[in-house]
Amino acid sequence: MRIAMGIEYHGGVFCGWQSQPNRRGVQDALESAIKAIAQHSVRVHAAGRTDTGVHALMQVVHFETTASRPVTAWVRGVNAHLPAEVRVLWAHEVSPDFHARFSAIQRSYQYILINQAQPSAISHQTVGWYHQPLSLDSMQQAIAYLRGEHDFSAFRASECQAKSPVKNLAVANVRQTGAYFIFDFSANAFLHHQVRNMIGALIYVGAGRYSPEFIKLLLKSKDRTQSPPTFSPHGLYLSGVSYDEHWGLPSTHRQLSFV
Repeated sequence: MRIAMGIEYHGGVFCGWQSQPNRRGVQDALESAIKAIAQHSVRVHAAGRTDTGVHALMQVVHFETTASRPVTAWVRGVNAHLPAEVRVLWAHEVSPDFHARFSAIQRSYQYILINQAQPSAISHQTVGWYHQPLSLDSMQQAIAYLRGEHDFSAFRASECQAKSPVKNLAVANVRQTGAYFIFDFSANAFLHHQVRNMIGALIYVGAGRYSPEFIKLLLKSKDRTQSPPTFSPHGLYLSGVSYDEHWGLPSTHRQLSFV
């Protein structure tokens, strides 16, 4: 039997999604909790890996089990064995050909940035922070250059293992609510550190260090050394994974809302 799950987690206390020798990956916590309910070891496969400090509003995973359990056991029962920073939102039996990663057709991220003189104690590890005033208009002009299909080598981490740097960024938007800037990105796939590297470049534009056309020049250069440093992981959230409707999954997208 193959079970898909939608989960959320606070990445601040984990060493990323992937299982670690010190057992501090989100994957480690989830596999241990599922094992307690299934009464056998499981390997959990995720739609995508997240780095240390990165959060998930909606990560989709799947695993194989020989145990027959009601859906409530895969949700409430597993949650009872999870640390407070991880929660199963839903569980759904799927056909054997479903794969959380390979069946996904699009992934979405949000980045939440607070723009004020001092970092926020209340929002510690849950938002990024930049101290100098930022121009929404400049960043909106700049982010438009990222939309569409491009070679994103200028925003690619050196350790990235993707076969191709060419990705199709269907959504790239930024809006402001009070002191917060909310960035939204959706693409067929993302390169390692791509979102955090794009955020870093957009912030340099917003702070007036570069014009909005700087983003266009970076894309053309295909040179990571020309781009600003990788920005903080704390404001980054995996917010959704898109699948074909025929899989019959519950909602696979969530977003943070700001008044």
